[in-house]
Amino acid sequence: MTQPVVLITGAAGGVGSALARRFHQGKWRVTVTDQNAEGLAQLGHELPLASNVHADIRSAQACSDVVARVLAETGRLDALVNAAGVWREGPVEEFSEEDFDLVMAVNLKAAFFMCSAAVPHLKVTQGAIVNISSDAGRQGNRNAAAYCASKGGLTLLSKTLALDLAPAGVRCNAVSPGDIATPMLRFQAEQYGNGDPKAYYNELLAKFPQGAAARFVQPEEVAELVFFLCQPGARAITGADMAIDLGLSAGI
Repeated sequence: MTQPVVLITGAAGGVGSALARRFHQGKWRVTVTDQNAEGLAQLGHELPLASNVHADIRSAQACSDVVARVLAETGRLDALVNAAGVWREGPVEEFSEEDFDLVMAVNLKAAFFMCSAAVPHLKVTQGAIVNISSDAGRQGNRNAAAYCASKGGLTLLSKTLALDLAPAGVRCNAVSPGDIATPMLRFQAEQYGNGDPKAYYNELLAKFPQGAAARFVQPEEVAELVFFLCQPGARAITGADMAIDLGLSAGI
């Protein structure tokens, strides 16, 4: 039986690397891309990667080049997981154009054009797309207007692609985690915690319904859901925005 091929963006990150491990465990051929060359090299030492592409995917051409290389090295594509993401926060009146462009380019534009490049090949295999969105794509988060806008756009992109691609047998879903215990969350706390990362974490945890037992989502939990959505057993699921947030969005 031919091994299916997955392409994961942002694969050097906490969620991306967990995804790579889960798909490898599931006997898929794993192809990855990230602009973090050191992180990709480390992942390549850990896992037998079918394709390992160092790239900045903030342009349509870069996305096309990544997909072309993956196809040249594997011959097929069965799933695309857009896990690349960045966080910047601050009030709108103080938010820089540079940070706005970065958030939109990584979180939304890159995913859009990765989908664009991958769709013709996913039609051949009747494959799947999973976009890693966020609870911030379905509800407002204070001081995170640009991030919320980017993830809201990604969620609606996923729903629209599900409708557009359904006749070709290609599925598209969004997965919307709450705060995940990753290096990106640590960056948030250190960068925006006013010198007190623990207080920043505690403010985030206070939003969860578990009270004193509140915790952050684990990358492996996200990877497990994404892996399921790419399996034949999930073929009835498309156009979904699946919360994995410990109940954070249950009251919306």
